[in-house]
Amino acid sequence: MSNKLRILMLGDLVGKTGRDMFARHIPTLRANYSLDAVIINGENCADGKGITPHIVKFLQNNGVDIITSGNHIYDKKEILPYLDEYDTVLRPANYPDECPGKGMTFFMCKGFQVGVMNLMGRLYMPSHPNCPFLKALDLVEEAKKITPIMLVDFHAETTAEKIALATLLDGKVTAVVGTHTHVQTADAQILPKGTAFMSDLGMSGSLNSMIGAKKEQIIHRFLTQMPVRHEVATDAPYVLSGAIITLDGPSGKALSIDTVYLIDNEPL
Repeated sequence: MSNKLRILMLGDLVGKTGRDMFARHIPTLRANYSLDAVIINGENCADGKGITPHIVKFLQNNGVDIITSGNHIYDKKEILPYLDEYDTVLRPANYPDECPGKGMTFFMCKGFQVGVMNLMGRLYMPSHPNCPFLKALDLVEEAKKITPIMLVDFHAETTAEKIALATLLDGKVTAVVGTHTHVQTADAQILPKGTAFMSDLGMSGSLNSMIGAKKEQIIHRFLTQMPVRHEVATDAPYVLSGAIITLDGPSGKALSIDTVYLIDNEPL
C-alpha cells in the first residue's frame, strides 16, 4: 500500500446549491483523483449561514470526513449540542475555550492519523477571536505528539493575514489553506520549507452570484446602505472549487497541491 495520501479540501459550500453541487460531483472526483479523504468548509451550508446536524449527516453520507467552519458556526443553534458531542465538525480553535466545540481533531486515513486544525482571522472579520498565530503554534506542538500530518483551514478575509500564518507555520504543518472569501485564488504552491499553501479554496455554489448569494440584494445594500437578507443563489452555472493535497504519510510532508475548479451548466 502506498504511503501517499491524497486529500481533497473544498471551500465554503453555500446553501443547498453548494451541497447539491458537491453531492453530484464527489463520486467522480473521488474516482478520478483516487482521493483518500475529503474535508470541506461547511459554515454556509444551511441557507447560506450556519450548519445543522441534519446537513452534517448528509455530508457524511456523501463521503466527507471532517467539516471545518468559521464565523457562522453558531448561527444555527441546533448545532451547539452536536459540537460538544462530536469532533467531526470544527469551530475556530482561537475562539474562547468556553465556546462549544473543538478547533482541532484527528481521523484515521490509510493507517495514518491525520490532524485538522481550524482557525479564524481577525482582520476585517465580524468578530475578533483570540490571536490565531499564537493559538496555531500551541496546537502544532500538541499535535506533533500524535501525528506529523496537519491540515489547517484558516478562515480569514485578507490574503496578508493568510500568507503571514502560512509563513509562520511553513515546515511545521502539512498545509495551510484559506476559506471565507468564496473566490479561489491562483497562488497554490509549496512554500520554501515544505508546507502546501493556497490563499483561498473558493466555494461550491452558483457561479453568477455574489459569493453564492443573489446579486440584486447585495447591490441594493451597496446602493442604499440598508440591511438586506442574503438569499442563496440557485441558478446555473455552478462552481465547485478547492485543492487536492498530496502528502507523504510517514513524514507529513506535502508533495503537491493541485487546484480543483469545476463548472457545471446543468440544473441541479
